[in-house]
Amino acid sequence: MAALIAENFRFLSLFFKSKDVMIFNGLVALGTVGSEELFSVVAFNCPCSPARNYIYGLAAIGVPALALFLIGVIWNNHTWNLVAECHKRGIKNFSAAATFLLFGSIMGRAAVAPVTWSVISLLRGEAYICALSEFVKPSSLDKFPAEYGAEVLARFPCKDVPANLTKFRDEVTRRLRYESQLFGWLLIGIVAVLVFLTKCLKHCCSPLSYRQEAYWAQYRSNEDKLFRRTAEVHSRILAAKNVKHFFGFVALDKEEKELVQEFPVEGVQPSPQWNAITGVYIYRENKGFPLYSRLHKWAKGVEGNGPSPEGHEMLFLAS
Repeated sequence: MAALIAENFRFLSLFFKSKDVMIFNGLVALGTVGSEELFSVVAFNCPCSPARNYIYGLAAIGVPALALFLIGVIWNNHTWNLVAECHKRGIKNFSAAATFLLFGSIMGRAAVAPVTWSVISLLRGEAYICALSEFVKPSSLDKFPAEYGAEVLARFPCKDVPANLTKFRDEVTRRLRYESQLFGWLLIGIVAVLVFLTKCLKHCCSPLSYRQEAYWAQYRSNEDKLFRRTAEVHSRILAAKNVKHFFGFVALDKEEKELVQEFPVEGVQPSPQWNAITGVYIYRENKGFPLYSRLHKWAKGVEGNGPSPEGHEMLFLAS
C-alpha cells in the first residue's frame, strides 16, 4: 500500500514538471494505472446483489473515467484560452476546421487518463465480472442446477456460493474475464489506430516543415517558461513596492533586495495588453514572416484576429 501511494506522489511531481506532450501523456497514463490499482485494493467491493451489481460495476468504470476526463479538460491550457477567446473576441474569426482542431486537442488530451482507466479496468476484469455475472444464462452452463437463478449468479464475484456451484462460478468468471479483456485489447487497438491516423493527418496537413514545427514547439515552451518566471518576479517586486508605500518599509530577504534593485518596476500592464496576449492562438504569417504566439504577434504590433490582405493565416493549432 505504501509503495502504491509513494508511486502516485512521484507521478504527481513528475506530472507537473513535464513539458513534452508525449511524456506528459505517458505520465498521465502511468498515474492512472497506479490509481486504478490503488482503487481496486482499497475501494472496489462488489455488492453481489441482483440489480446492484450492474450499476456498481458500470459506476466503477464510468464514474472515475468521467471525473478524470473533466479534470483533464480543466487542466488543459487550451480550455481556458478558449474560454478567454469566447469571452473577449468570440470564435467568429475561426473557421470550422480551426474550431474542430481546437476541440479535438482539448478532448484528445483529456481522454488519455479516462481511456487508460477504462482499459486497465477491463483488463483486470473485476468490474466487468461484477456487472454482468447475473446476466449469464444458466442454460449456457452445462448441467447447471435448475433451482438456482440470477440471485446465485450475482454472488459469483464474491465467491459466496454453495460448494456444488464452485465449478460453475469458475467457468462464469473465466468467461466474463475473457470478454472483459477482449474488449480491453480492442480498445487499445482502436486508440492506437486513432492516434496513428491523427499524427499522420497532423503532419500531412501541417503547412510547416518538421524542423520549423519543432522550433515552434521550442519557442512556445521557452516563452511560457520565461513569461511565468518574469511574471513571478514582476509581481513580487510590485507587491514589495506597494507594501513599502503602505507601511513605509518592507521586510525583504537578501535575494528579494537584489531583485528590487536589479529590476525596477514602474507600473503595471493595462488590461488591453493582457487581453491581446490571452486566448486561442492559431499559427499565422504576416508578410511572409511567422508569428509564433499571441505575445509574438503583440510584440510585432500586428493587430486583428483574422487574416488580412497582408497577413496569411494557417489553420494549424499549437499542440
